Amino acid sequence: MIMVTGDLHADLTRFKNPLLKRLKKNDALIITGDFGCIWSGDDKEKKILKSLGKKKYNVLFVEGVHENYSLLTQYPVEEWCGGKVRVISGNLRQLMRGQCYEIAGKKIFTFGGGQSEENNSYLEPDEESKWIAEIPTEEELCEGIRNLEKNGNKVDFIISYEPSSKIAEFIEVGSMSRNHINTYLDKVQDSVEFSHWYFGKLHLNKLIPPRYSCVFDNVVVADSTRLAKVRKTKDK
Repeated sequence: MIMVTGDLHADLTRFKNPLLKRLKKNDALIITGDFGCIWSGDDKEKKILKSLGKKKYNVLFVEGVHENYSLLTQYPVEEWCGGKVRVISGNLRQLMRGQCYEIAGKKIFTFGGGQSEENNSYLEPDEESKWIAEIPTEEELCEGIRNLEKNGNKVDFIISYEPSSKIAEFIEVGSMSRNHINTYLDKVQDSVEFSHWYFGKLHLNKLIPPRYSCVFDNVVVADSTRLAKVRKTKDK
């Protein structure tokens, strides 16, 4: 079983959700960005990370724009379930950009990172390095396309921090500016067959029928079987 939740910002009360009691060994909770538990690097934080890694299920996250990338990139990169991950502690891992995994019997494509509002404004030269790591590189964008092609452009779930620009425009999210990541995700949306797409960033809990969910502080069960039936009925 796979469950999904949104921007955590180090809010550990999310792990008290009674729904998580249903998760067993080899199941997973996936966080759609802004994990926030790798921030200060102090002893208290290290204990938290160790505790999360000891859970019986996998705690997995894609990165958002509010992360301490200097600390995050110090963790080792390994192959896990078909894609690259950073191993944080035990069952706690970062799912990296443009990777395809098979987790709990489901094929999942992940693409973390994004562009914050701070990065949309002019930055002094000495500030640029603070924000540059949040933005996916051209190499990561291309690797994502290659990995999708290797999997026949077909997955069960897509997990991202940013939405595609088409979905952002559909739900009319204020003055959200369009960036090259949103445009890239448009191409993924148009070329990949998938059952459901979960994304964070917008601090909303909203289902965009039939195949998209913006998640924030809710915990939702990822269910490809039900969604596939809805799509099949609609296509008749």
